[in-house]
Amino acid sequence: MKSLYKKTWSFFYIFILIFIFIINQYLAIPTKISASEEDIVQNKIVSNYLKNNYLFRVEKRDKTENKFNLNVKILGLIPFKTMTVSITPEVKLIPGGLPIGVKLNSKGILVVGFSDIETETGYKQSPSAISGIEIGDLIIEAQNKKLKSVYDLASVVKDSNGENIILKISRRNETKQILVTPVKSKKNEYKIGLWIRDSTSGIGTLTYYDPTSNKFGALGHPINDVDTGMLFPISKGTIFNANIISVERGQRGKPGELKGIFVENEKIGEIEKNTICGIYGRLLKAYNNNVYNKAIPIAHQYEVKEGPATILVSIDGNSVKEYEVYIDKVTQQTKPSSKSMIIRITDEELLAKTGGIVQGMSGSPILQNGKLIGAITHVFINRPDMGYGIYIEWMLKEQGYDI
Repeated sequence: MKSLYKKTWSFFYIFILIFIFIINQYLAIPTKISASEEDIVQNKIVSNYLKNNYLFRVEKRDKTENKFNLNVKILGLIPFKTMTVSITPEVKLIPGGLPIGVKLNSKGILVVGFSDIETETGYKQSPSAISGIEIGDLIIEAQNKKLKSVYDLASVVKDSNGENIILKISRRNETKQILVTPVKSKKNEYKIGLWIRDSTSGIGTLTYYDPTSNKFGALGHPINDVDTGMLFPISKGTIFNANIISVERGQRGKPGELKGIFVENEKIGEIEKNTICGIYGRLLKAYNNNVYNKAIPIAHQYEVKEGPATILVSIDGNSVKEYEVYIDKVTQQTKPSSKSMIIRITDEELLAKTGGIVQGMSGSPILQNGKLIGAITHVFINRPDMGYGIYIEWMLKEQGYDI
């Protein structure tokens, strides 16, 4: 009896393990992917997603001009999952690595904080906070006048004589009107108790340049407002030539930084988008990083492998150099994320100079097997030699490429 009991539990455990294995396989196989004609011919899709698995069989079905279905069956008999493959033209880009200065102008005046007003009789609560304005709001107009800078709003408040001001704001894609009553400060100036911002700037790395369209992508992650943590809403933006003048090495618990400068009369491109996968726009002149002078193919997600790779980055002046890294983990994803793979810096020279991944390296292109596969996005706080990378596929889709 006891032997039968043990066998029953053994079969149960085996069943559970097989069930978990099948569920993991189901989740690992995406419903939709894109692939080049060459990869389809070479059957790379099947080998990458199902690997050396003898439990499943794949049949091609329902082929049309630009797509077909891969029907996955257990033991070639039981329908398991259908993967739709869209056939896309091969995309070739020139990998970046160039340090860039980035400046964004907000789409309105961004509210980043409140302040109480010191009057002759003491402190009074911020009139803006009392009126219902929230951190993260965009002030578009004041007294029916469009605002282009923080100085425009300051001028309206100054000339108000303490009378109500009508502010038109944008909040979570909704437009509202709010009345604010300025308060006279101890210095005899009218104020509404707001901390506001109309622009932001910093240093990053160019990821790629498309020589056929002049399109570029950079950073691999969004530019968020430093105070609100929200995606910085832009009306326009610019990138400039930059020079790295020093490096603050990364340490455990303290990320390092590439410290650079840029001059605003050395404009090289215009920014059109700030998204969760980076910034995008068009260069005003041809780009050449002196390492890769010609465009190289991009890799789809299924082509990226755990193992050796390289990155392009400048840590001195604006001279781009190639360094060795290792891809420790690759995550199959069905929607854009700036954390697609885990990257470890292995190049001794780069480790000696930076300690690993530092701020300013975001956007550094990652290459593997002669293809552009993604970009560096984040560093691990407690492991400066490691961080995240994003698939180039996500960056291109955010910019509007059909891949």
